[in-house]
Amino acid sequence: MKVVFSYGLNAPIPGSQMIANEEFGHRCQDLRIAGRYQLQRRIGGGGYGAVYIGTSIDTGEEVAIKLEHVSIDPSLLEAEADVYRSLSGGVGIPRVHAYLFECEYKATMVDLLGPSLEDLLNFCSREFSLKTVLMLADQFIHRLRYIHFKIVIHRDIKPENFLMGVGKHGSQVYVTDWASPPNAVKPSINGHLGVVQHRCDDLESLGYMLLYFLRGSLPWQGLTAVDQIQKEELILEKKQRINTRDLCDGLPKEFAAYFDYIRSLGFDDKPKYSHLRKIFRGLFTSEGFDYDHVYDWTILEYLRATQ
Repeated sequence: MKVVFSYGLNAPIPGSQMIANEEFGHRCQDLRIAGRYQLQRRIGGGGYGAVYIGTSIDTGEEVAIKLEHVSIDPSLLEAEADVYRSLSGGVGIPRVHAYLFECEYKATMVDLLGPSLEDLLNFCSREFSLKTVLMLADQFIHRLRYIHFKIVIHRDIKPENFLMGVGKHGSQVYVTDWASPPNAVKPSINGHLGVVQHRCDDLESLGYMLLYFLRGSLPWQGLTAVDQIQKEELILEKKQRINTRDLCDGLPKEFAAYFDYIRSLGFDDKPKYSHLRKIFRGLFTSEGFDYDHVYDWTILEYLRATQ
């Protein structure tokens, strides 16, 4: 059983500008990057840059090629490169094949991955089952444990930045987007306050994302405001006022236990990642689930294929 989606790293390229030149867009399919990679077709992008499928001329292997203009601050690309080097070899960390330059563009060649979890949430009618969320949660916590061990704080935990693998790695979650400014869509309270963020802030944002997957939305989404500044203030106020019991109302008690633990941590406290995984694994077992890597989208695609 396999879901077939358009390949793509659909998270925007941090710190870059949209490659909006239509002429470039048309002729890029004939472009070679440093004589080593052939661009194929555009698969993503927006206000921050563009992502293409490309092929290694030497091996024929397909990769994702992220392009940004050379006028962008080079420190941003270097910062992302440094993070990838630091995390190299970790499970669920995309492999960087090369950093190259071609004409007026900087190119980053990384593993070609599958759909983002936001894409998959849409595919599943904006809601994941408890089983799927718990299987994902176990991988999320494992990924953050490794990332934090390498002294990296992600700061932008959101579904668009978690992508599923392809082929034999199709059940594996990958973490992307390492050079984003600290303004996550689902940031921790400290993220809203502009306080320097730490490990517990990534974990708090992860908790919000789990609730988002189960419900399809969060209590502070859809708030109306005159501008973005007021909206951020309203979201912060909502997050500060809501307690964990109300936040997790109607969900298994383990979700409130997760937030209670995270919010009990001090800035310098090291989270007990094994404890957090144990909370959700206990719930997984008590529900009688089988850790078979069969996610909601796997079932939906199978049902569609057999109709």
